[in-house]
Amino acid sequence: MATEVLWYLIPREGHYPWEPEGRRPVDLGYLQHLAATVERLGYTGALLATDQYDVWALGSALAAATGPGFQPLLAVHPGLVSPTLLAKMALSFEHLHGAGRLRFNVVNGSTNQLREYGLHVDHDDRYRLSAEYWSLVKRLTSGEVFDHEGEFYRLKNAGESLRDLPPLREGHIPLWFGGSSPAGIEVAAEHVDVYLTWGEPPHLLRQKLDLVRERAAAHGRTLRLGLRLHLIVRDTEEQAWAAADRLLDATSQATYARQLGTRQGEDGVGWQRQFRQHGGRVPARARELETHPNLWPGMSLFRPGPGTAVVGSTEQVVERLREYQELGVDTFILSGNPLLEEAYRVAETVLPQLH
Repeated sequence: MATEVLWYLIPREGHYPWEPEGRRPVDLGYLQHLAATVERLGYTGALLATDQYDVWALGSALAAATGPGFQPLLAVHPGLVSPTLLAKMALSFEHLHGAGRLRFNVVNGSTNQLREYGLHVDHDDRYRLSAEYWSLVKRLTSGEVFDHEGEFYRLKNAGESLRDLPPLREGHIPLWFGGSSPAGIEVAAEHVDVYLTWGEPPHLLRQKLDLVRERAAAHGRTLRLGLRLHLIVRDTEEQAWAAADRLLDATSQATYARQLGTRQGEDGVGWQRQFRQHGGRVPARARELETHPNLWPGMSLFRPGPGTAVVGSTEQVVERLREYQELGVDTFILSGNPLLEEAYRVAETVLPQLH
């Protein structure tokens, strides 16, 4: 299969948008322009994160302003919306914006994060809930009407209210998902279409991806493998590392303290694997944290979510991405700051060498 590349799209935009002075004004017109640019440059869509805006409002606004080449990948926390309502939202989106455009990024979140929304489930419970949730959503979007008695959900005549919406031709919205714990990998092996992981040194990532493939095979399934990475790509390696240094220098001590402090007690294994790469240490120079040639875990020192960047010249960045392709990765979700300018840079330098 040809390599698929998505971009990242979030309302916080700028050279270092985690700081007020590094942020640029963003409105609906800007975001629609960004989405149209992503489509025109040849990316197959964009990951819309659960950040400042609700992803359904954002995804609908962007889908209405773009063509079928822009496929939004919407982050969804299973359990925060009933499976029947989510199925209705998905069927409505596909009916209004065109079949085959919508994709779900399954986000199981953390125990503390979900309590803010009133969902009180611990780590392994979240994954059992997720497995039940997505099995129900798949049945609902395929047009079934059924009763269900499970551990987390009891449904009566589920799907009856969806009869007037055409069911999905493929039966379900493609599920993209990242989970590094044994419970998370088991859910992925049984239910998802694309297994996502954050960037790690290839020798560490190989072990995890081998396990994912092994568990999927045990369920009689094969999964596509995707990688979420930030890129700092410049004409030369020196220029790229200097750009990473500027991000460190532009970040306030308050941001470092807030970002590292809020993640204390984080029970997500994926985050723990990211944290081990930098240990919470803020270096004087970015390259002090280099864990593999051109691989820098420093992004998570000042921004939430994926914390690994590939830093280097175009040739070096392409070489690192090809290392991941050799592990079986066929899908990349990439980003760079600012999102608009870096979408152009990556499309013009990196993308032509990946296909």
